[in-house]
Amino acid sequence: MPLFVNLRSVVHALSDSLDLVGINDVHHGKRVGIMAVEMVRRLGWGRDDQDMVFDACLLHDIGVSSSDLHRQLVEEFDWEGSEGHAELGASLLAGFPPLAHLATPIRLHHTHWTELREHYGRAEMIGNVIFLADRVDVLAAVAMLNNELTEQIPAITAKIVEQSGRMFDPDLVRVFLDVSGKEAFWLALEAAPVRAYMDRIFRQARQSEASLEVLRGVASLFSHVVDAKSRFTVEHSEGVARIARYLCGILRESNELDVEDCAKLELAGYLHDLGKLRIPDFILDKPGPLTESERRQVAGHAYETYRILSRIPGFEDIARWASFHHETPNGEGYPFRLKGDEVPIQARVLRAADIFQALAQDRPYRCALPAQLVLDHMKQMTEDGLLDRFIYDVIAAHLQEVYRLAQPHQT
Repeated sequence: MPLFVNLRSVVHALSDSLDLVGINDVHHGKRVGIMAVEMVRRLGWGRDDQDMVFDACLLHDIGVSSSDLHRQLVEEFDWEGSEGHAELGASLLAGFPPLAHLATPIRLHHTHWTELREHYGRAEMIGNVIFLADRVDVLAAVAMLNNELTEQIPAITAKIVEQSGRMFDPDLVRVFLDVSGKEAFWLALEAAPVRAYMDRIFRQARQSEASLEVLRGVASLFSHVVDAKSRFTVEHSEGVARIARYLCGILRESNELDVEDCAKLELAGYLHDLGKLRIPDFILDKPGPLTESERRQVAGHAYETYRILSRIPGFEDIARWASFHHETPNGEGYPFRLKGDEVPIQARVLRAADIFQALAQDRPYRCALPAQLVLDHMKQMTEDGLLDRFIYDVIAAHLQEVYRLAQPHQT
């Protein structure tokens, strides 16, 4: 079953989740892409190559889920072991054929030019372009945060020149100095021009058929990034997707759901926690109760999910169902405070799948619960108006199968 979407638009929108790891700086990948495209355009590369470089830049940090690792990548210009996330990102992309061509440049985007120059082809050059633009951006981002980018431009360029022939290809450094000599190069890194740049790309994208298999692949790819943020959520999104699709299949005939609903609900399951990438690591791994401030940060993740998915034409239902997974029948959920029939049945199914999988998996404050205890918790939630009775009844009738689907390493 195909959906009419533009795959590149899907990838661009989902890449927003990668920038959330920066917490207070959510345009890093886009700025790297804008700078890199300016460089390869000056080299005379064609439009298709420019697009490929831009896409690689948007995804270059797909191996970074941890806010602690992100902080180190920003605060330290170069350090031993920094390439680890690049290797992880490359391995994720290599397993997804539509994006596998980006794996090698991304694997190399923290590799010094001195290690590349003996076998320096197009992929190696793209990796070094990303590396250079990435390091420029971490310096520029700090300057922008302090409202002193203009004053810091000479220091930023000097830092790059200092690493010419070491970290960076000397020819690329010369290109960088050429294109960055214009004020417009730096002004384009501000938030408003970055948003306008992305909006222009979205407007130019044409919808086309994308197979469910391809969309499931890209959704699974990003779910791995989200679930890797904490050792307590490994394969959580995959488990939620499996359970949601299974429950949808059972409920289909009696609740006016169809095959397309179940397929889209599975995608929503993979993507429902995208917004969690903006939550600091220490909150997700905290073994004790959260403070009020920490609870507010956690509560914001569903809205971030909505913000990202609602940008994708053709994903309207998926965006709503995924971001409503903390809404409750009694109206006490978040972040939209919907109640009753305002919450679509698909979102209610996803909520039940999310709760079941979380209870069946280890958390910082408890071990995974056995199947019957999971069901007991869900029964109490149903009695308290937090879950729908008809969904609970289906889970109770198929408890062992739902519990099996909640476990990691299922296919």
